[in-house]
Amino acid sequence: MLLFAFLLQTAAPEGATLVFFDWGKSEVSRDSAATLDAFAAAHSANPSPVLITGHSDRSGPAAANRRSSLERARIVADYLAAKGVTRGMITVAGKGEDEPLIATEDGVREVQNRRVEIRRR
Repeated sequence: MLLFAFLLQTAAPEGATLVFFDWGKSEVSRDSAATLDAFAAAHSANPSPVLITGHSDRSGPAAANRRSSLERARIVADYLAAKGVTRGMITVAGKGEDEPLIATEDGVREVQNRRVEIRRR
């Protein structure tokens, strides 16, 4: 039963591809690279505008979280551009800690909230 609840919590918002980041890191992990590679391949078969939105957990000051969310979104945009997604089709945004997947108290580290969402528009 616990596994089922965990799967519900980690489900991507409808229409979004998610990649997650370790606390204090902005590098694309091996798992995230595989996800991004698959997205880039699908995009090359059917190009469309892409919105890349970074999010953060609540483990630091709000301003720092907004900066790190934008930095992670830009890193994902760079990765996808290197894989052939046209830069002009990419819009990048950083939401900071404003739209968590998992509600937490201030100061809590939550990996599911340290994410970048990729959506076709």
